[in-house]
Amino acid sequence: MPQTFYKLYYHIIWATKNRLPLIDLEIEKLIKRYIPNKITEYSGKQLVLNMVEDHIHLLVSIPTKISIADFVHKIKGSSSHYINALQGEKSFYWQSGYGILSLSEKGIPFVKEYIDNQKQKHQNNDLVYILECIEDENGGQKETAQIHNRLGE
Repeated sequence: MPQTFYKLYYHIIWATKNRLPLIDLEIEKLIKRYIPNKITEYSGKQLVLNMVEDHIHLLVSIPTKISIADFVHKIKGSSSHYINALQGEKSFYWQSGYGILSLSEKGIPFVKEYIDNQKQKHQNNDLVYILECIEDENGGQKETAQIHNRLGE
């Protein structure tokens, strides 16, 4: 049977509902345990995953057999369900929008380093505008809260 060749890399960003700072150390551990397994289940390959208290960054390669929209929807939905089930309450939700950037293999080291150092980047306000954009609840482009603060908006 013929195999499909692909090199598709995506930087995906999504936030907690209403940008609430819900990702504490416990939730972060749950996310870092759950999402890589879910990515593998969908035949994807996680390159890096990291987060701050109100949003998540994921660098991933996914096969052509699943649309990126379906992939993101399944990862987001199942991860919030998993967290809520383990906590015994329904208090953790992702916003409906997300940001996604495609990149070439050449861009992986830069984006990987950026995601690996998320906490430090946000702490120092050393952010790359385009790597922090997400879609808001109304379908518009919105930067993360820290960039708004830096720009005085």
